[in-house]
Amino acid sequence: MRLSSTIAVASIGSLAYLPAVYGWGAAGHEIVATIAQMYLHPNVLPTLCDILEMPTSRCHLASVATWADQHRNQMRWSAPLHYIGALDDHPSDTCAFPGPRRWAGSPGINVLDGIQNTTSLLQAWVDEDATDAVANEALKFLIHFVGDMHQPLHLTGRDRGGNSVKVLFGRRHTNLHSLWDSFLIAQSLRNVPGNYSRPLPYPKVEKALRGTIYDSYIRRILWEGILNPWEDDLDSWLDCASPEAPTVEASGLLGMWQSAYELTSKLVRILARDGVEINPDGPVVCPHFWAQPIHMLNCDIIWPKALDEPPYNVRFESDSYEHHHHDEDEESEASTLNVPLLNLDTPEYAGVIAEEMIIEKLLAQGGIRLAGVLNYIFANGEDPEGAQGAFLANFRA
Repeated sequence: MRLSSTIAVASIGSLAYLPAVYGWGAAGHEIVATIAQMYLHPNVLPTLCDILEMPTSRCHLASVATWADQHRNQMRWSAPLHYIGALDDHPSDTCAFPGPRRWAGSPGINVLDGIQNTTSLLQAWVDEDATDAVANEALKFLIHFVGDMHQPLHLTGRDRGGNSVKVLFGRRHTNLHSLWDSFLIAQSLRNVPGNYSRPLPYPKVEKALRGTIYDSYIRRILWEGILNPWEDDLDSWLDCASPEAPTVEASGLLGMWQSAYELTSKLVRILARDGVEINPDGPVVCPHFWAQPIHMLNCDIIWPKALDEPPYNVRFESDSYEHHHHDEDEESEASTLNVPLLNLDTPEYAGVIAEEMIIEKLLAQGGIRLAGVLNYIFANGEDPEGAQGAFLANFRA
């Protein structure tokens, strides 16, 4: 069973907003949200704007796409909700998802369960069983978690999601996680052909853009990906593996996650030794099924085998596992290390990623799936399949 990719582009105002950094935590998350907004059912955006307490004329999902990162210091309990790691996962030689020992961490405290739980909370709001405040937080978390799920290193627990693996990108010192959070998107932004600085001849695309520095990049993703070579794949991106009914209860508050995490924090080591289960996928919202091929990219290309061979197999355990962004302090610290580092700004690595549009496809999949989930929850009882065949005609009108 699948969600609908239907979809009239919402009419929105253009907001001048520039991200502070290039990365999955800023530009990447906002690109996912912008693509999602292009694919929302026409009745959905006004409801989302009401939940977010924004006037529809100036409402954009991208403006809250990094909220969960920006407030992480005030919500330390939420940090494990941004990623997931299997105990037997060890790219590049083993991509277990999850493997016989199951998942590390605490039950329910991971990015896949986060997507299921926020979806349930938003459905509860539609059913008038949750407050506006709960829906507001759940929506902001959901927008962010769907983006995190499409960053492959958020799906592996090895070496703190790549944070402990130092690498070079040209002359810059970084780590494997930050390379995927920041450097590769920044390189893609710099290399967008100049013709994409001009508006596409599709008003509904342009209305969803906000005058940001990455508008040209989104136009390229649309023209060279979604509207052309990936056009026939969009429906399959919303497929789920089985028609089993969801088992996640549509109840509880986000604050309950905080309490649960605090109560179980002393047991994390025990749980990590034995492993924990995650909630099963539902019939139309199935983050585990969607995440499997994303996770496989860690073995296919993201984690070079050379990183496990001398002289590059040095690990730096002082780094935090948490998702973070590259900054100058990190670069300065790394530049003092007297060890050889593998350069990944090469044709064999960064060149292949760019040529195959791997990052662009991940961002597009995140946007389509986020739109599908939001349409499923908020389409006011309308059949989202009804406009399926008319998508391109409507989109390009």
